[in-house]
Amino acid sequence: MTTMLRIVNRVLVGLVGLVLVVLGGSVLAVGLGVRPPSWWIHDGRHDVLLSDTDRARWRDSGWWWPTVIAVLAVLVLLALWWITANLRRHRLAEVLVDTGDGEGALLRGRALEGVLAGDASNPDGVAHAHVHLTGTRTAPQARVQLLLEPHVDPETALHHLTDEALTHARDSAGLEKLPTEVRLSAVKHRAERVS
Repeated sequence: MTTMLRIVNRVLVGLVGLVLVVLGGSVLAVGLGVRPPSWWIHDGRHDVLLSDTDRARWRDSGWWWPTVIAVLAVLVLLALWWITANLRRHRLAEVLVDTGDGEGALLRGRALEGVLAGDASNPDGVAHAHVHLTGTRTAPQARVQLLLEPHVDPETALHHLTDEALTHARDSAGLEKLPTEVRLSAVKHRAERVS
């Protein structure tokens, strides 16, 4: 389903982009003196898209301009929502667990993230672990961010994550593999005044 939504999203973005390029390019070309076809929306360089008659047509109606402004505001808000929805990294909602009986079970993605973050932050010196699952429910991927105390050896924390926490999560969910991107960062302590 996610792949289908991604394909539809790309097709719609491509069509909107094509329409905007064609319309904008044609208006620019006519403005630069290229003669448009007879059926085009304006005839020449000094022609306007909305004539005085078209603009004044609904002026006496008190509902016209508030309606136009409201519709444009809604379109801008929908466009902003769509852009942020596409830029945001989507979180995996569920993981398909092989139960061995041919049926399978669904495991909530947040639950697996929570358990994996808890296991990753168990060793001494790991201040915080944040896990984000992406991918598909049959082939999940993980992004792990470990916040380490200054005294911790990063290799030890990474070794614990890969050999214990990720292995435990992979085995308990019945996954063959769980590709993981790990980011390590250090805790920043505020300087304290000593008197």
